[in-house]
Amino acid sequence: MKHPIPVALSESDRASLQTFIHAGKANARTFTRARVLLKAAEGWTDQQICDAFDISRNTSIRVRQLYLQGGLEAVLHDKRQQRHRQALTGGQAAHLIAIACSPVPDGHDHWTLRLLAGKVVELGFVESISPETIRQLLKKTNSNPGNTSTGAFQR
Repeated sequence: MKHPIPVALSESDRASLQTFIHAGKANARTFTRARVLLKAAEGWTDQQICDAFDISRNTSIRVRQLYLQGGLEAVLHDKRQQRHRQALTGGQAAHLIAIACSPVPDGHDHWTLRLLAGKVVELGFVESISPETIRQLLKKTNSNPGNTSTGAFQR
């Protein structure tokens, strides 16, 4: 079994954690991390911490690592996740909406999500795109590819 990573809290960090816990203005996961860090600094083993807070050993280890790598900020505030790149630019999305509002191809009675996805690939906007991505984009704009009328969306 690996020995726990030693944590030495400064007095100011310890006071900040105590204040944070007593303020009661955060989610349960963040409070647990603060408590784990305090107990780790008091010399508790991972097993004692896991038993006391009903968490996994990996969580206890991760809290110690977070503190050593990024200080209190890393422990008390989750790192923002990067946003995924949008599949289509604003101009491409506008073009897609215009296509969805245009007359349907021969042999079809309405635009399907698959037809629209194929058209976006055919126009060279992207190498591939899922019909679900098309659906989500159209949903954001209140466009309906199943509407048999042509022209702008009407409520």
